Amino acid sequence: MIKIISDSTCDLSKDLIEKYDITILPLHIHLGEEEYQDGVTITPDEIYTWADANNTTPKTSAASMIEVINLFEPYIKNGDEIISFSISSSMSANNNVMRLAAEDLEAEDKIHIIDSANLSTGIGLLVIEAAIMAQEGRSASEIVSKIEELKPLVSASFVVDTLTYLHRGGRCSSVAALAGGVLKLHPKIVVENGKMDANKKYRGKMSAVIKSYVQDMEEDLKNAKKDRVFITHSGCDQSILDEIYGYLAELNLFDEILITRAGGVISSHCGPGTLGVLFIKNS
Repeated sequence: MIKIISDSTCDLSKDLIEKYDITILPLHIHLGEEEYQDGVTITPDEIYTWADANNTTPKTSAASMIEVINLFEPYIKNGDEIISFSISSSMSANNNVMRLAAEDLEAEDKIHIIDSANLSTGIGLLVIEAAIMAQEGRSASEIVSKIEELKPLVSASFVVDTLTYLHRGGRCSSVAALAGGVLKLHPKIVVENGKMDANKKYRGKMSAVIKSYVQDMEEDLKNAKKDRVFITHSGCDQSILDEIYGYLAELNLFDEILITRAGGVISSHCGPGTLGVLFIKNS
């Protein structure tokens, strides 16, 4: 059997995790001296409450070596193969921890570690593709090869409501944070080559900004794989989610429009109100 594993930054819902039989490896979130497991012992809303009360951004970290070994080992002892996804290696050490765990278990030939070069449901899209292929009986080498082909085709972007969290985490200058608050600027963050880059700024009310953001990518959406598209958010008003869902539904381009809530690690860095539309482009 081939077991699909991903770290918790894939931001897949419990329903999708169960549907595709995916196992999740929680990353860690540090609120001061307290340490939590992403999606297990802390929620994004609890993170926001703590961050605002302490005027600082939580720290996040990779899983420990022993946690990864303990997760991998039963499958290896059972004779299974593992395909394990990590958040971009340029953003976290988790990919390297997975590789070291595979070496420690002397199972590098059975454990296939994939650097997603992405985050959030940019990873989730790849994880689901791998899970479907595993269910179809494809070999691990076939799955890994196909995923490597799909990696550069993932379109992952999002619009940030508040620059406060990026500023607290050292991800934008004080001037940019001030301008964002005064002028209501909302940067569009795009993941390219495993790194985040702000390539555009919107101005105005967040509901209008998000609509403009999605409309601006309409041509790209028309060139997307039709299987599924994600609306992933870190805590947005339901009215905004409904509007974006309705807009995508009217385009009639996708078999599935999936709404997911970002987990603790992603939320720790982008703050509340962030929304992204993520999909895989046709080659």
